[in-house]
Amino acid sequence: MSGPEQTPEDARHRERMQRKKALVDRKVARATIDRGVLVVNTGNGKGKSSSGFGMLARSLGHGYRCGVVQFIKGSFSTGEEAFFRRFPDMLDYHVMGEGFTWETQDKARDISAAQAAWNVAARMLADERYRFVLLDELNIALVKQYVTLEQVLPALAARPADQHVVVTGRGAPDALVAMADTVTEMRVVKHAFEAGIRAQKGIEL
Repeated sequence: MSGPEQTPEDARHRERMQRKKALVDRKVARATIDRGVLVVNTGNGKGKSSSGFGMLARSLGHGYRCGVVQFIKGSFSTGEEAFFRRFPDMLDYHVMGEGFTWETQDKARDISAAQAAWNVAARMLADERYRFVLLDELNIALVKQYVTLEQVLPALAARPADQHVVVTGRGAPDALVAMADTVTEMRVVKHAFEAGIRAQKGIEL
């Protein structure tokens, strides 16, 4: 039994898809390098950390040893922490911040917390057992100079060859952007908070 008769529009669609497939196939064939990548998620829009935690889930799914260090964010409970702490044999999870800087109002304490977080992160970056490391809100610590690029860039450059690293936070410094393999800038279009809707479990928390 023959299929439905192909229309001119069907034929044009097939030709477009054939051209697109050939283009994609050529790009895939050229991608022959296999190594760890540095990903930077920045910008004022929502989703920077959420994307990082999505990649963390993928890495755990592949059986990778992973590490998370959260800069800035404090002790308030989040859904991602509650979920990912279910994998203690595969994931080291560290919440190292003292909270948002407008809450702490103590610069010395913020700097001390950021440096303590960086010390944990630096050990992970130097350890070949970690295949994936998420440095959540590190960009904020860099912008405020609680942690310096002179500390961070050499550690990223010297990390194990197959280690993936994701750095999140607004205002990623130019030097970090230049080093990164993949950079995404999140842009605000609308946000529920501006309409008076407080942070919601499952969305922000």
